Amino acid sequence: MTSPTILPWHAAIVDLDGTMVDTVGDFDAALNRTLAELGQPAIGRAFIERTVGKGSEHLIRRTLAEVGADAALYEAAWAAYQRHYRSINGAHSAVYPGVPEGLQALRARGLRLACLTNKPGEFARELLARKGLDGHFDVVFGGDAFERKKPDPLPLLRTCAALGTTPAQTLMVGDSSNDCQAARAAGCPVVLVRYGYNHGEPVEASGPDRVIDRLDALLQP
Repeated sequence: MTSPTILPWHAAIVDLDGTMVDTVGDFDAALNRTLAELGQPAIGRAFIERTVGKGSEHLIRRTLAEVGADAALYEAAWAAYQRHYRSINGAHSAVYPGVPEGLQALRARGLRLACLTNKPGEFARELLARKGLDGHFDVVFGGDAFERKKPDPLPLLRTCAALGTTPAQTLMVGDSSNDCQAARAAGCPVVLVRYGYNHGEPVEASGPDRVIDRLDALLQP
């Protein structure tokens, strides 16, 4: 029996929305309940898919602009959105095929794993637990963990420090240009999944090291 190929990484940082879990249904429910509460028209999933990924603040501001609402409604929308999202977190979402197997394969090869998302940390930890994915990760950091969010490299650099690895030894796995830009700026290798949310653009245009169709294909040649 041949021994497995030695991996060039000591750890991996994995994004959440659009990479491990398809959460558009959760965003749809929370945002449209928020808009209804504020007396605003509903938005569609296509807009949500193009817009998610840069944090709740960005999503809410863009949503209000999309429906033509007064920007002064932001504080009320933020409070309503947090309440509604908390009530439905994970109820309208699904783990992508190959994700549990891919995470298990990385752990089996001795890699330390971190989940790094722009989603608020409370919601991220709840979602991972509800989908049975939390046991794979050494650390979980949300968009409120650091002073800046992806695509800024700071969250990746801080996550590498928490994992005890260097950026060059730490793979970033994501679904969007946010993840690729952050990884490049931090000095991390980066692989993107093809099926996620990338603001309506093909992920290949971001220039990742590799694009995969399923997370469990990551260790395949």
